[in-house]
Amino acid sequence: VFSLNVPVEALFFVGNQLIATSHTGKVGVWNAVTKHWQNQDVVPISSYDTAGSFLILGCNNGSIYYIDVQKFPLRMKDNDLLVTELYRDPTEDAITALSVYLTPKTSDSGNWIEIAYGTSSGTVRVIVQHPETVGSGPQLFQTFSVHRSPVTKIMLSEKHLISVCADNNHVRTWTVTRFRGMISTQPGSTPLTSFKILSLDDIDGHGGCSAGTEIGPYGERDDQQVFIQRVVPDTDKLYVRLSSNGKRVCEVRSVDGTSITAFMVHECEGSSRIGSRPRRYLFSGHGNGSIQMWDLTTAMDIAGKVDIRALGGPTEEELLELLDQCDLALTRTPDSTPRTSTCR
Repeated sequence: VFSLNVPVEALFFVGNQLIATSHTGKVGVWNAVTKHWQNQDVVPISSYDTAGSFLILGCNNGSIYYIDVQKFPLRMKDNDLLVTELYRDPTEDAITALSVYLTPKTSDSGNWIEIAYGTSSGTVRVIVQHPETVGSGPQLFQTFSVHRSPVTKIMLSEKHLISVCADNNHVRTWTVTRFRGMISTQPGSTPLTSFKILSLDDIDGHGGCSAGTEIGPYGERDDQQVFIQRVVPDTDKLYVRLSSNGKRVCEVRSVDGTSITAFMVHECEGSSRIGSRPRRYLFSGHGNGSIQMWDLTTAMDIAGKVDIRALGGPTEEELLELLDQCDLALTRTPDSTPRTSTCR
């Protein structure tokens, strides 16, 4: 049994190292090889992401810190975990969402690290670490001031930059231009679209259960990613929407009419046959205890071959039908408090 001595709010692996974090500013790392547990105090944590062997922490003082957990670095003078400040936001706003993108390694350019982050003031920034500037830290690449509420989620992928703020899951997206895999300033990131992923939460929901109804985005960073939208708590329907433009891929309705209480998207490895590719599935958990499995790969293939209708989220008629099944007195709009961004 290991103790962080404060409430643990996130548990995840980076390679073989188990990481535990708390918003109070505690980080715990368990080394699976040495069976050694190390606690470290940092500034209160408001977001995190991982990339390769790096753990990136966004903190409420506007700083971004990193730990290379593969090396399990310890300071010589006191044997504490080595936590290094990577960047500090120019306005020192809390870093409420983080997304790290590692560009493919090439023999001539080394490895670029790209970090997109959102702040408590609604600002979105992209910073870039060049191989030749490792000693001087990341450089500010672009700044976007498009949100009026704290940014709660952000995703930097191969082709898109996606941010979500606390104003009813308001989404803003940009196209990303790359040259030889690395983000480019010519013509640079250009605005793509704006939409909302409306989701009413159950005020009587169990603590921690929001983790089972995260909207996303889901999917690999070099592929099309999706949002999963559950409009009201007591519903048997989900909307699958492209994260890049909000267009509807498909609707999922419970096969037995039971309410959907949790969902997630997972990519499973393909068979050993030549040419076989991974398949993406949507799993839904239901009020009666059942779990249903949906083939998202086929749905996205079909949507890619036809002209996707202008539909995004629910239409007015669909929204009225959903609200008719729901007691609005028992729901609330998403909490405006910034939450830890977990990018998958």
